[in-house]
Amino acid sequence: MLTETVILVVVFGLMLVEARRAHANEASQRERGGIEPGSDVYRVMRVAYPAAFLAMIVESVARGGPSRPLLVAGAGLFAAAKALKWWAIRTLGTFWTFRVIVVPGTSPVMTGPYRYLRHPNYLAVVGELIGVALMTGALLTGLVAVAGFGLLIIKRIGVEERALDAILRRN
Repeated sequence: MLTETVILVVVFGLMLVEARRAHANEASQRERGGIEPGSDVYRVMRVAYPAAFLAMIVESVARGGPSRPLLVAGAGLFAAAKALKWWAIRTLGTFWTFRVIVVPGTSPVMTGPYRYLRHPNYLAVVGELIGVALMTGALLTGLVAVAGFGLLIIKRIGVEERALDAILRRN
């Protein structure tokens, strides 16, 4: 139970830090005339993301926790995913938000991890989910979380691509 408590505090503590940053950036984007498409899946994602982690922690408690090798492997993957995510966040600066908000007259960022990957933040999110599934030994809810949230990410990428394409056509 101690392991699950530590995982809960770390995962949700970092999530709160990211939420505060995203909220401030959203306000900044809107002040600069940012436009948010109406077809986004954000409302579902904002519930599904924390719920996925919570479900994995609950499964871990019910099953008696992970094996040490799974815990170590999961922690390593989670740390690597967070490093990639924060590289993306720092690269995007005030453009990083939980919502899809595009400011007219701007161009897509093509530096940092975006030089190599079109959507590094989403790769990081999948890494976080898999990392926590391993850390908690929650292989059932982990599989469901990765598959379910993966489908949301695919839909979200389509929303982002259409929003970015619309902005690029206006520039």
